[in-house]
Amino acid sequence: MIVNHKRVERLYREEGLAVRRRKRKRVARDGRGRAALPARPNQQWGIDFVSDTLAWGRRIRLFTVVDVFTREALAIAVDTSLPGARVVRVLERLVAERGGPDEIVLDNGPELAGKALDQWAYERGVWLRFIEPGKPIQNAYVESFQGRLRDECLDRHWFLGLGDARHTVEAWRQDYNRARPHSALGYRSPEEFRLGFDSAVIRQQQKWSGLS
Repeated sequence: MIVNHKRVERLYREEGLAVRRRKRKRVARDGRGRAALPARPNQQWGIDFVSDTLAWGRRIRLFTVVDVFTREALAIAVDTSLPGARVVRVLERLVAERGGPDEIVLDNGPELAGKALDQWAYERGVWLRFIEPGKPIQNAYVESFQGRLRDECLDRHWFLGLGDARHTVEAWRQDYNRARPHSALGYRSPEEFRLGFDSAVIRQQQKWSGLS
């Protein structure tokens, strides 16, 4: 049977048979370059990955989450594989504990530029601010934190297994948050700085409440 392809195309359109491609809703991603500095805790998070190995050579990955304003290490997930779905679970746990950020600064790695994180951010109303390729300085606070993590923890320990790595890294994270002074925070630890900021906000709110 010989069929005129133009006639088929015309009839196809007239009958409305064309399948509409459903456009997946995405978080706006046109905010490139270094993000503006946050003015309060939980406003801007920075995330990234760092790699290491166990004593017997097995490669592991660490997913780090930092509050840019307070410099707190909110989470360091350690595993042999950290796909997008696992990244979302870590972020969801943090949101349940402390609320969600306004935006997240991140690079264009496959785990971070995939559908899982994109959908999660859309549903949570979180802006994903991707840095420009080849410019890690645009996520400078996370890069600085990971440098400390590498120098003070990963390079100083010989991890016997995944459990050992998780325990050691978490202990370092707690010490970093609670006992490590930062010159940029007035030589206070990240946790001390956040608590001081929260107290100042409460006092200000009480002051304005009394005036009203």
